[in-house]
Amino acid sequence: MAVSTHETERTYESASDDCSWPQSLTGLDQVVSLVGGGTQELEAVYYDTDDLRLSHTGATLRRRTGGTDAGWHLKLPLTDDSREEVRAPLSSGDIPGVLSDLVLSRTRGAALRPVMRILTTRTVHHLLDAGGEILAELSVDAVSADALLTAGARTAWTEREVELADGADHALLDGIEKILRHSGLERSRSPSKMIRALEETTTSLEEPQPEAERATAAGVAAGSAGDHVLAYLRHQTATLRDLDPAARRGLPDAVHQMRTSIRRLRGCLRTYRSVLAREATDPLRRELKWLAGELGVERDHEVLRDRFTAAVRELPGEQVLGPVNARLELWDAREGHEGRRRTLQALSSRRYLRLLDALQHLTEDPPLRAKAAGKPEKVMVKALRKDYGRLARRMGPALDLAPGPERGAAIHNARKTAKRLRYAAEAARPALGKPAERLSKRTKAVQRLAGAHHDSVVAGDELRSLAVSAHAAGEPGFTWGLLAGQERAAAADCEHRLPETWARVRTATRLKALYR
Repeated sequence: MAVSTHETERTYESASDDCSWPQSLTGLDQVVSLVGGGTQELEAVYYDTDDLRLSHTGATLRRRTGGTDAGWHLKLPLTDDSREEVRAPLSSGDIPGVLSDLVLSRTRGAALRPVMRILTTRTVHHLLDAGGEILAELSVDAVSADALLTAGARTAWTEREVELADGADHALLDGIEKILRHSGLERSRSPSKMIRALEETTTSLEEPQPEAERATAAGVAAGSAGDHVLAYLRHQTATLRDLDPAARRGLPDAVHQMRTSIRRLRGCLRTYRSVLAREATDPLRRELKWLAGELGVERDHEVLRDRFTAAVRELPGEQVLGPVNARLELWDAREGHEGRRRTLQALSSRRYLRLLDALQHLTEDPPLRAKAAGKPEKVMVKALRKDYGRLARRMGPALDLAPGPERGAAIHNARKTAKRLRYAAEAARPALGKPAERLSKRTKAVQRLAGAHHDSVVAGDELRSLAVSAHAAGEPGFTWGLLAGQERAAAADCEHRLPETWARVRTATRLKALYR
């Protein structure tokens, strides 16, 4: 069984094997003592693909023996100082399946093998508060590393680590660093022992390049339209990859965020077809649409479940007639299970891995068109104007229709166009600045209101299905009818507000003067 924890730590260069720490650390807020914690002998074997896909994305997978936390450790980057660590018990040597699954979006199906053995002699100290609780663990690590990809390559160094205890104030980390810097210590240039060992024993791990340099290396001039489009695609591809482990475990909002990243990728590829060749991007858009559809089964159910649960909770008790909550629970168990199954099946499929490969290839070897070298003020603005025109041609006629299913469908189609425009403006924001930001925000208001309308329509349809099931079972239909009525009223309110919201976008967004 895997257990997940978060760790927040910083590593510092150390020029000597001295294991002492500045006594002035005890003067920090809440710290009253610095006590020794003994010495540990640790051995860790790190696993990666032959081309180091985990290391290139900031993740590490190791099998550690010795110390108090022996086992399999998967570390996934979060913020600069924090990582998620997923632990599994020691096994005979085979990587636990749960950890193999969690790195699948990074390995993209490539085999994992031992690539580095690291031995560490760790001398531990603890910073304690007045109650004797540990606030932070300080360690001096004497490290030796043997590369398993490059026979005979070895390296050794000494470093210091500061790791906050769970619940400790992050400000303590800054206070410790101030004292350590005053003592002559500097932050390590490597984010982990594994990365440092690779840098010093192999030529396979290059220093991370700035976005502009990577774009130029791909054949695109820094600051060009192609540069900005590729930067956005790289960011969203990495976001999609990094959200995968959370989505696999069903963590809150993970599937929703993953679908949002997919939409951003699809929208960018659609809007900026003048930058990247359609022969390469159209198949990718189709595959992204497939993945969004598979994840959408679970996500759409989550939205309805939370909506219905909240609506029933807010009703006065006398208006909840019959086994309403029990029926909701049965419906949730059935539909929720199907959604989870569809998500896991999609994320474990070869089709998904091929999609990740294709996205990676797109950003590394982009199918550039001539306008990729153009100025964003021309290329990206023109693309935004086209999307805005498409939205105007859909939203205007939709609002002219009489209320009913046809109008609802037309608003939904306009909403999808608004979403694409919003994300396209988001991609252009680093190049075009406030005008693109303003366009993105105003379009978002239209998209959200149209989305609320669609959610109410879908919810009303599902409530009618639940009412039919309740009636067939001889249960009262009053509550289901009441809830369906509320959704109809909510949809009508959205339709009433939408023309004004759209008018603000239409009159306030000066696309002809989007960039001057």
